[in-house]
Amino acid sequence: MKESKKPDQVVFNEETNDYDAAIKPYATNLGAPAISTNDTTAWKNNNIDKVNKHVKARYDELKSELDDLLQTFEYNKLVYAAKFSFEPIVGNRYHLYKDEQQQSFLSIISPEECNFDYIGSFRLNADKMWEKV
Repeated sequence: MKESKKPDQVVFNEETNDYDAAIKPYATNLGAPAISTNDTTAWKNNNIDKVNKHVKARYDELKSELDDLLQTFEYNKLVYAAKFSFEPIVGNRYHLYKDEQQQSFLSIISPEECNFDYIGSFRLNADKMWEKV
C-alpha cells in the first residue's frame, strides 16, 4: 500500500499520524505572523555598564584593603626591627625614633619630652600588631 505524499505547506506529523500545525511553537505557513527577535543591544550595554561599575568598585575596595594591609605590614616590620629593651604592653602607646647612627629604637618617651629624630607613634593591639596612632 502506497502512502500519499502530503504537500509541503501541510504540516503532518508522521509519528503521531496527525495534523499538528496549531501546536507548533513556530510559524508553519506564509500567513502566520513573522518571527522577529528582540533587539537586546540596549539591555546588554546597560548591564555591561552596571557590571563594569560593580567590578571597578569591588576592585577599588580590594585595592584599598590591600594598601592598608601592606601599610600595616610595613609599620610592623619597622617597629619589630627597632631596638627596645622592654616588653611592650598591649594597648600602650610607644614612640619610634632614630638615633645618631640612624638605627631605629622604640621608647615610652613622647616626642614633646625629647629631641630625638621622631618617626612615629604606635600602639600594640591584642593581636600583637602595631597600629600607627
